[in-house]
Amino acid sequence: MSKWVYSFGAGHNEGKAEMRNLLGGKGANLAEMASIGLPVPPGFTITTEVCTYYYDHGKQYPSELRDQVGEALARVEAAVGTKFGDTHKPLLVSVRSGARVSMPGMMDTVLNLGLNDRTVEGLAAASGDARFAWDSYRRFIQMFGGVVLGIDHHRFEEIIEHVKLDRGVIEDTELTAQDWHRVVDGCKEMVAEVKGQPFPQHPQDQLWAAIGAVFGSWMNPRANTYRRLHDIPANWGTAVNVQAMVFGNMGEDCATGVCFTRDPSTGENIFYGEYLINAQGEDVVAGIRTPQPMSKARAKPGERSMEEAMPGAYQELVKVRETLERHYTDMQDIEFTVQQNKLYMLQTRNGKRTAAASLKIAVDMAREGLIDEKEAIKRVNPAALDQLLHPTLDPKAPRKLLSKGLPASPGAACGTVVFSADEAEARAAKGENVILVRIETSPEDIHGMHAAKGILTTRGGMTSHAAVVARGMGRPCVAGAGGVTVDYGAQALAAGGQIVRAGETITLDGATGEIFIGPVAMVEPQLSGDFATLMEWADKVRRLRVRTNAETPLDADTARKFGAEGIGLCRTEHMFFDPARIGAVRQMIMSETESGRREALSRLLPFQRQDFAELFRIMAGLPVTIRLLDPPLHEFLPHSEAEIAEVASSLGTDVVTMQRRAQELSEANPMLGHRGCRLGISYPEIYEMQARAIFEAAVQIAKETGKAPVPEIMIPLVATRRELEITKAQVDKVAQEVFAESGHHVEYYVGTMIELPRACLTADRIAEVGDFFSFGTNDLTQTTFGLSRDDAGKFLPLYVEKGIMPKDPFVSIDPDGVGALVRIAKEKGRAVKPDLKLGICGEHGGDPASIQFCEEAGLDYVSCSPYRVPVARLAAAQAALSGGGTDRTA
Repeated sequence: MSKWVYSFGAGHNEGKAEMRNLLGGKGANLAEMASIGLPVPPGFTITTEVCTYYYDHGKQYPSELRDQVGEALARVEAAVGTKFGDTHKPLLVSVRSGARVSMPGMMDTVLNLGLNDRTVEGLAAASGDARFAWDSYRRFIQMFGGVVLGIDHHRFEEIIEHVKLDRGVIEDTELTAQDWHRVVDGCKEMVAEVKGQPFPQHPQDQLWAAIGAVFGSWMNPRANTYRRLHDIPANWGTAVNVQAMVFGNMGEDCATGVCFTRDPSTGENIFYGEYLINAQGEDVVAGIRTPQPMSKARAKPGERSMEEAMPGAYQELVKVRETLERHYTDMQDIEFTVQQNKLYMLQTRNGKRTAAASLKIAVDMAREGLIDEKEAIKRVNPAALDQLLHPTLDPKAPRKLLSKGLPASPGAACGTVVFSADEAEARAAKGENVILVRIETSPEDIHGMHAAKGILTTRGGMTSHAAVVARGMGRPCVAGAGGVTVDYGAQALAAGGQIVRAGETITLDGATGEIFIGPVAMVEPQLSGDFATLMEWADKVRRLRVRTNAETPLDADTARKFGAEGIGLCRTEHMFFDPARIGAVRQMIMSETESGRREALSRLLPFQRQDFAELFRIMAGLPVTIRLLDPPLHEFLPHSEAEIAEVASSLGTDVVTMQRRAQELSEANPMLGHRGCRLGISYPEIYEMQARAIFEAAVQIAKETGKAPVPEIMIPLVATRRELEITKAQVDKVAQEVFAESGHHVEYYVGTMIELPRACLTADRIAEVGDFFSFGTNDLTQTTFGLSRDDAGKFLPLYVEKGIMPKDPFVSIDPDGVGALVRIAKEKGRAVKPDLKLGICGEHGGDPASIQFCEEAGLDYVSCSPYRVPVARLAAAQAALSGGGTDRTA
């Protein structure tokens, strides 16, 4: 018989932390906490395998499941001395989801399950508190109604607000037992009206409906979106945790809270969190009541910390904090409840944190001896480093303060105001920077939060949905800005007599919580302190070299500051769009004679020589890979009448002739047309000019600095050995001419960009001529799949969503197809030249999954955009630590 249910607590722990794939993160950690002696209410976990079975079998359960749940529930009843459905001493349970990786707020929870019209009276009698019992019953109806029955949350809130208005009170805590009884009656009537049947009274029916709802929530739209954004496979499934309820809403000696063993925003080693007296867990994160700080040190005037209000429970929690950090050797996110001054632990998990906090925690824990340097390297998500590599607000810049909220997620963001997640996504898709402004966010806003540059809410604390999700996404967030009023109808926000309307600009400072009207200047980040330390540790263990893609001095200089070890791709066609050059480029292309082309090229030569000299100077002796001209010609052809007339004038011909020439040069499919080495073979004078500019610049810098540059000249779009032979001969001829003229020689290499399947399959023949291969994985992906990267975005997301492709192949290398071609080219090339240098360029070079592939495939280097260089350095270190591949060649 398969085991589908695992018990925990009360001395019966069938699970442990290592079983998170089976039990989910929550279930595994509940069992682990119970096993190390922490106060965990007993319960049981229905495994992730049941979720998989459920979806594979038409939403049916395994035949043994009901009996196993019944046995586990009986064990809980025995442990706590109450009985599920008993009218005198009823057992109440929570039903929560628990995937193997944390997905905060994405799936559903039901608390106080087991209450009905009879058991509520038993709870009132057993607790001696009728108000608590009826408050718990209305909470259960609300949560069950929303999660299981699909009734909008606001329908229940309207009933509560009506009773409060009738009683003339403001806070929920002012309502009496009779008031909550009225609320319950109103909620049940509304449920019967909306659903056409009464609210379920049988606890077993409630339990199985809630279990089904949690499994169902694994495939809800917000969970699907979250998984897609975080690369979580749908077939992992979720577990369901059923646990005996403990109550933080029984009175003033009860509380509930969420805390972190370190500050999740900054990484500081301080106890960080919030709690509420006389509340249940959902109250802390829902933004309905303002939570209070854990420690006296964090309390502001008028706030009462848990340290002061509940000193005994607080000190016990401090000890739990220390125990959990030592046990898990990572920062923990803890949920707890205090019932009549007794502490209970409801959850621990590795806490979501900002990139800055992740970095600091990893470095600090290594220095504290909790982990070693290699483990610290593994702890930081390379992609998250991107959060640290972008500007923050310039402290000297003028600014106009609108209001201030809580600094929920650090970083600065500037953009136009939008008030809905859908609009945020739509505008961002058009390239607009937007700030999503909400009264409070909900899991349904996940797509807009991801699209926005920053998030502003008027409700919620530091552990609210907006704060937790924004930190995980690396979005700056200001939460709980109570001084700001949001009017969705008027599409405006207001504070202090100032109004900002939709479409106007604001700036957020997630580090201070400040909100400014209009744009505020920003400053570049400084890679020092913990960042520099982690990079130093990463550089000690990585094997792959990291270069940059750059063709401007600014990009090259930025990349060097970020630790680039040379340039892996200089796209020379990008240098020609400058207004001072585009005319000569068009003259060269449109000329029908070699002499006309050479005249135009002579005008471009000084520009190119200066370009390369600046790059060589910045790179100071490091390799610089220069790709010779590779434009689809249509990018340079004149289009407007004025442009055609200008070219005609420069060539001394008429407009009609130029229009005819432009028509001759136009192509139906320019990406597969007259470009790359085909252009250099058709018009050898183009590559001759570029080679001359490269060698003259190299000689100049070698003489100036005494550090000889190492030009690596890359011939693009080679499909045959003969193409490389012809173009390499052109380059070698010019090199010898320049060296003879200058009396100075510099070392150089001539290789090719491998971006066609045929080049991969005949790499042994190409390697006989070339000195190195650089895989142009963007074009190799296009030509392997038969996809246009410019057009495939219209349907690729659907392919990923349907599981046809695991990831967008233009974001992460396709290891089975494109990767197989890379491996073939590597094996064939190195069979001819064992020391053949191999790398990749393009944005795949900054993608951690692609870097892992490059390590396993035995390439020598990756090249990426300047701001991705630190990402690549860390990812290369993690790839090396993971073992890499067995076919590595140094």
